[in-house]
Amino acid sequence: MGTVRDLRPGPELALTPQTDAICLATTWLEDEEGVGQDGIVAKPADLPYRSGERAMVKVKHHRTVDCVVGGDRPAKAGGGVGSLLLGLYEEDGALEFVGHTSSFTTAQRREVRELVRPLEGGESFGQGRTPGGPSRWSAGRDSSWVNIQPTLVCEVQFDRLQGGRFRHAARFLRWRLDRDPRSCTFGQLLRSPPA
Repeated sequence: MGTVRDLRPGPELALTPQTDAICLATTWLEDEEGVGQDGIVAKPADLPYRSGERAMVKVKHHRTVDCVVGGDRPAKAGGGVGSLLLGLYEEDGALEFVGHTSSFTTAQRREVRELVRPLEGGESFGQGRTPGGPSRWSAGRDSSWVNIQPTLVCEVQFDRLQGGRFRHAARFLRWRLDRDPRSCTFGQLLRSPPA
């Protein structure tokens, strides 16, 4: 049996680059070449791989963006809102669905329900990408949602945008009552550095 040094990269195998040069690692983390990775993995130089152990640290991108709340899904239990459906405006004025946030406590879910209840039934998604479409994650699950008048803005934290959507659920940070919803465009996402 050979060693890692005997392996040759190809379509079936991609070797992960490594470095101990901080300036190069910083370049990789900032993803200046637009590779689209979630982040980088860091470990002490003398630490071998340990199967089944979390001995390494993944340093992920964390960026924030102000999104328009265009809908919600009800909580499965306990009442309240299960998740807020988030959108950003395109140049043509269409509100595009970009993902959701569901990082609320049970009490917060009920508070958010009371906040959005008067806005239910408004026009939001529909001209662009909308929530509720089929995906590998929603097979067989109820993907119905409630349309909300797009007047609320919230700031969320996300790690990666893929195909115009958040790859993972975004983390709710705060309400932005000072922000005009129409100013929440995809332009906010143009090559801003990771935080």
